[in-house]
Amino acid sequence: MTATTITIAGHGGDEIEAYIAQPEGDAARGGVVVIHHMPGYDRATKEITRRFAELGYDAICPNLYFREAPGAAPDDAAAVARAQGGVPDERLIGDVAGAAAYLRALPTSNGKVGTIGYCSGGRQSVLSGTALDVDAVVDCYGAFVTGTVPEGFPLKVTNLVDRLPGLKAPVLGLFGAEDQYPSPEQVDEFRRILTEQDTPFEFHSYEGAGHAFFAVDRPSYNVAAANDGWERIEAFYGEHLGS
Repeated sequence: MTATTITIAGHGGDEIEAYIAQPEGDAARGGVVVIHHMPGYDRATKEITRRFAELGYDAICPNLYFREAPGAAPDDAAAVARAQGGVPDERLIGDVAGAAAYLRALPTSNGKVGTIGYCSGGRQSVLSGTALDVDAVVDCYGAFVTGTVPEGFPLKVTNLVDRLPGLKAPVLGLFGAEDQYPSPEQVDEFRRILTEQDTPFEFHSYEGAGHAFFAVDRPSYNVAAANDGWERIEAFYGEHLGS
């Protein structure tokens, strides 16, 4: 595979940094937009992006904090973004739209693009699916898709309940049964809404797993849950992003 840093057109035509990984060969294939977690555009997220290339997809991760702190270390950029209330929803949608357009313009594209995100990126993956023409949405324990944002929460976010009728692409949701954000009750509300509006979905909650169970560099890492989750992601994208 090849992997490199590029510049793409994001929200409002802004030029932003992104990381792209591609498998060798010119076979037609789907694309994946990887939406990084709150800690930012970091080494762990770039490793995930390369993993999708290894699975046979063109994968791109836009740097959502590029405007706040171009060239800064991930932790520093994340601190600046958090201090400003996080990434505005409409800007996020525009950046993901730019990343998806970049993937679809590649000569290897089969025209299909999916999104995936972890933690805050899980919510943003769902948000993107409510507003953009994507073919598959993966939500890895995204907080505040449903539920109530606590008073004093440092990020300027709302739940997505009013936006969910716009979600037409199939959804894969992977959650920890011991998580608080999203809690099992919030996951159940998300499940109920998707059922009522006939959006195709597949949810899995892992007993003994909390938040960030995919994060190999954190104490929250849960080997069994993460390995099963990766298998389900591979199968889900194989079904919805294949040629």
